[in-house]
Amino acid sequence: MELRDIEIFLALAEELHFARTAERLHVTPARITKAIQKQERQIGGLLFERTPRSVRLTPLGRQLRDDLWPIYSGLQESMRRARLAAEGITGVLRVGMIPHNSHDLRPYWDAFRSNHPQWKLQIRISPFADPFAGLRRGDIDVLVAWLPVEEPDLTTGPVLFTDPRLLAVAADHELTRHTAGLLDMLADFPHVDAPSRPDYWANGFLPARTPVSQRIERGPLARTTEEILSLVTTGETVSLVAHHMRRYYLRPDITYLPLRDDDPLRFALVWSTEAENDQIRALAQTVRDLGPLDLRTL
Repeated sequence: MELRDIEIFLALAEELHFARTAERLHVTPARITKAIQKQERQIGGLLFERTPRSVRLTPLGRQLRDDLWPIYSGLQESMRRARLAAEGITGVLRVGMIPHNSHDLRPYWDAFRSNHPQWKLQIRISPFADPFAGLRRGDIDVLVAWLPVEEPDLTTGPVLFTDPRLLAVAADHELTRHTAGLLDMLADFPHVDAPSRPDYWANGFLPARTPVSQRIERGPLARTTEEILSLVTTGETVSLVAHHMRRYYLRPDITYLPLRDDDPLRFALVWSTEAENDQIRALAQTVRDLGPLDLRTL
């Protein structure tokens, strides 16, 4: 099995969707299908169960995934370290961002890079669906996430910034008659929800009930910010978002309403306790030295 075929198999084993896998790897769905069929002929058994509605790993596919993943990861890590060593870099710190305002946090990134030129800092977007999986898989080293985070295997570090919440509604939604919203209004409309997230963490962003104990209905699921906004534009659902979304996702079909009785979100560094290292500690100290940023004036 060639390296590219291994990459295709592992990506499909994660996505369980031919079109998404093709998009992720920048190839056609036909290329994915051909590679998997070739692998199944070589092995002599089916790796995936395919129906018009779903794709699932077979027991043979799960075995192959479990055997290949550490080998593939080790090879990728070896190549990455060799490239960095050639550049004089001794380590990389990968920061995952659940919020979308990494540009606002440049004071932290610039200070870290200036103080630690031997380490490379990488900033990437992390999904809010299954938010802590990247830390646990080792895909990222540090996560920027809203609080609270109450996971026994994770450490919560210093707060980077606070951000009020806004209510995102369709531009022609009935709520646009108001210049601002109240949390009590949230019970009148279904809200976009995310899959595979701890309930307490989701409730830290969108409470289960209003201040007068009315239940807030969680409606259709979305895995990305783009999916959230697409659902909102239909007018059938609304969504709470962080205030910085008004600057980073300015759209003619979306109106952002401030909430008059809102408690701002706090976003902090989070990392795996057992994976803590000098690079993570250095970034946390950089944040402590600079203190939380006030983004409300932006």
